[in-house]
Amino acid sequence: MRIVGLSTYMQRVGDRPRLLVRVRTDEGIDGWGEAYNHGPDHALVPYLDYLFDFLVGKDPTRVEYLNQLLLRTMRFPQGAIGLAAIAAVDHALWDIAAKALGVPVYALLGGAVRDRVPLYCGLYAAPDPLECRDLTDELHESNGFTTFKLHPYRGDLHTRRWGDVVRESADYFRAVRETCNNAWDFAFDAHAKIFEPIKAIQLGNALAPWDPLFIEEPIRPEHVPAWSRLRSQLTVPLATGESLYSPNEFLALLAAGGADIVQPDICVVGGLSQMRRIATIAEAHFVTVSPHNPMGPLATAHNVHFAAACSNFALLEYKPDPTRWCPDPYVPVDGHLDLRPDRPGWGVEIDEEALATDDYVRWDRRVPLRPDGSLAFV
Repeated sequence: MRIVGLSTYMQRVGDRPRLLVRVRTDEGIDGWGEAYNHGPDHALVPYLDYLFDFLVGKDPTRVEYLNQLLLRTMRFPQGAIGLAAIAAVDHALWDIAAKALGVPVYALLGGAVRDRVPLYCGLYAAPDPLECRDLTDELHESNGFTTFKLHPYRGDLHTRRWGDVVRESADYFRAVRETCNNAWDFAFDAHAKIFEPIKAIQLGNALAPWDPLFIEEPIRPEHVPAWSRLRSQLTVPLATGESLYSPNEFLALLAAGGADIVQPDICVVGGLSQMRRIATIAEAHFVTVSPHNPMGPLATAHNVHFAAACSNFALLEYKPDPTRWCPDPYVPVDGHLDLRPDRPGWGVEIDEEALATDDYVRWDRRVPLRPDGSLAFV
């Protein structure tokens, strides 16, 4: 079996752009992958066309070999666009290899270590406590969710005294705890909006009395010693990793004692092949993996198979956005995604007719301004 073609499809999930990739073979077995769109979104297409020249005529079942080949095509370490493109190709190759044998992808990874994949639901907001109660009760009733992720901020954190921001966040979480079902777990995503580590420590420890599941990415990822300081002074679990790209970066973070939970994105780090390396490094440091996944149903499928075979996996982020192009997505039941042992590859179908027209939507992050006119962090 040989690789004979590669196609790209610019689509959307909710209000975010997503790029799907199909790798075709001479035996009629196709594989599918989803790329993370860091922006500029359309830069992925020519990059993937470039990578195809290294793939054409190769045996697609040599997944590890081809993943390494694509990583080594560049003299310098790959960045955001390159690794997202490689991830999509890597996932398409795993899909082909599993379909050729008639097994799910996780069967190629040593088999399942769990029967289903536990989830948390990203709410990506800070709803008023009564609204939060109604929303979480509804999500529990419909899909069995018991774990949710919120924003910690109740207003603009750049135009008010930091002490007021911290106090309001703590008051908010206390009210959520008093209003919502006590059985629910709540995590908080700080979105790397804080520059000074001491402020992140103040915020996390202010939330601590009401037992957050974790605080996620309060500061930017670049300076590893700052993460070591954070973890040593926080009294809540510290999670990060969506902005890291390679196993080496995760090794540096974990060797410094910089995280309790790592959150690599399977569509960012170069695919399942690299995700497994990161998980092994985390396991050696007694750290669990909760993948970053604000993605579409195909990326969720990639994560399901990773999680099925990963012994130190904890929870998968889940965003319930419908799409036109995946008619049979993994759907939460009792707060979990069930495995599909009778379906080869990723276990989902892609509606190619729905991909006939690009469904691109541009989405840009808004960079906030401080009162003095300087730029803050998104």
